[in-house]
Amino acid sequence: MNRDKQIIRVSIYWIITNLILVWFKAVVWFIANSIAIILDAVNNLSDALSSIITIIWTKLASKTPDKEHPFWYWRIEYFSSVIIAVIILVAWLTSLKESVEKIISPEKADYSIISLIVIIVAVFVKFFFWRWVKGQWKKLNSWSLIASWTDAISDSFLSLSTFIWAIISYFWWISLEGYLWVVISIFILKAAWEILQDTVKDMIWARADTELTNAIKKDILKHKEIQWVYDLTIHNYWPNKVMSTAHIQISDGTTAKEIHILTKKIQGEIYNNYWIALTIWIYAANDSWIGKEMYHRITRICKEYENIIQIHWFYVDEDTNNVSFDVIFNFNEKQPQEIINEIHKKLNELYPKYKFYIIIDTDFSD
Repeated sequence: MNRDKQIIRVSIYWIITNLILVWFKAVVWFIANSIAIILDAVNNLSDALSSIITIIWTKLASKTPDKEHPFWYWRIEYFSSVIIAVIILVAWLTSLKESVEKIISPEKADYSIISLIVIIVAVFVKFFFWRWVKGQWKKLNSWSLIASWTDAISDSFLSLSTFIWAIISYFWWISLEGYLWVVISIFILKAAWEILQDTVKDMIWARADTELTNAIKKDILKHKEIQWVYDLTIHNYWPNKVMSTAHIQISDGTTAKEIHILTKKIQGEIYNNYWIALTIWIYAANDSWIGKEMYHRITRICKEYENIIQIHWFYVDEDTNNVSFDVIFNFNEKQPQEIINEIHKKLNELYPKYKFYIIIDTDFSD
């Protein structure tokens, strides 16, 4: 069974489970008049709706590419988890509103033994499903299932809290449901916020994990022809659909044939090790004494500025006396162009015969 069908299968099971829980809790609410029970049922109903959204968006994400969308519709899956988080937020607002009203005008719930049995069964069902979904999203790496798993965790605690307060109400006739659901609402808000935060971070291509980028660079540098790796970027188009670019520095005496063989070998290794499709850019490094001397001297000048991390893509064209290189600033530097102007001035004084082209680059990875 392929990944899409497995996600849809999990979502269908989740819908059926939640609708059954909604029906039983609605019956309990009708008997006991418990705000905690009905809000828990509303939460289950929102879970079922979330799973329907997961099915719809998984189908959309698996559409084949077309002229307007050559990279498929992969990233659309991220939007489903955003919608799920919004649904959870609506549930939070509903819970908070009802809880405040219950605090202002408290009413004692009338629980029965049957009601308590239904609530505890719901706790076990949610806990079982939480464990199962956890295994599924780890296997399928689906943002939608991660959102459902996060929601299932909070649901387990919500149902357990409802059961505890139902026991208190049954034996001691104390009405504290309003206060309980204020606390529970906070947990619902936390779950929604974490889903939104993690999903949006991937949607806007946040900085790649340092451990991963360092591992990829280390693998690339195992090839003796490569002097250094720069500007490694990683783009998640969909879980398990990852593209990356890396700039490698090699001797300017390397032939096109040697570059072709080398880059194809590296791309194959990175794909096999990380399931990442890597595109490689080539930086030529001077083999001549003049190019090496200028590089080390200019590097020392740039190191005088604490917010400069490194320079790269350095090359001296001895036929035209043109020198080009990138300067990488850390994100604390707010006026990089002023520093570039100072470096330009120093280099023009040191090497009046040469023309310098300096580009401000971004610190994509450590």
